[in-house]
Amino acid sequence: MKTVINPKETSRRDAFARWMSSPMPMVTVVKTIDVTKAVKYCKKHGKSFNMLMCWCIGKAASGINEFYYLPVEDKMYRFDEIAIGPVVKNKEGGINFCDIPYHEDLEQFDAEYRENTTKVASRCENLYLEDKMMVIGTSAIIQMELDCIVNQYVKGFNNPMVIWGKYRKGWLKTTLPVSFQFHHVQMDGEHVVTFLKRLQETINGIGKSR
Repeated sequence: MKTVINPKETSRRDAFARWMSSPMPMVTVVKTIDVTKAVKYCKKHGKSFNMLMCWCIGKAASGINEFYYLPVEDKMYRFDEIAIGPVVKNKEGGINFCDIPYHEDLEQFDAEYRENTTKVASRCENLYLEDKMMVIGTSAIIQMELDCIVNQYVKGFNNPMVIWGKYRKGWLKTTLPVSFQFHHVQMDGEHVVTFLKRLQETINGIGKSR
């Protein structure tokens, strides 16, 4: 559910007053994470690496209150649920957007990820949940190893965005630079640090009892 709330009654009241009128309120942080266990898990269980990254992002974000806020124009919204929005290559060679509800259960999320991304790719139609859930956008450019990606700022899409390229195989571990873009009204650097730490912890815990 999407609800309009009074920003003065939230922990983001000062940030809303300070940065809501900023012409460039988005901030990008880049962090290299260890995805060794994620890659091994995907190979062992026949899972998509990008799907697993999306699930890990949802799990890491779901426990952070600020991810449920969304500043748009002069309003602040609060959501009850989180969705992950991967960019999908369609059958015509273009792209579409596909929002997938986050589920704690990995198998349920995987099933909906495969079903929805396949449907979007074949129909060349977007699947949006932005009026119902807080969408964390993602984009994977897996054709090349990338050091950093800074996304464009599109006024009206103030949602957080996580982007990555091809992971890097080493002798002992596999790493992946991740770019995380967020609206400064929504969160501060401390929340970003918490999110990235939880993302790494979630990846490290893949395969253990959940």
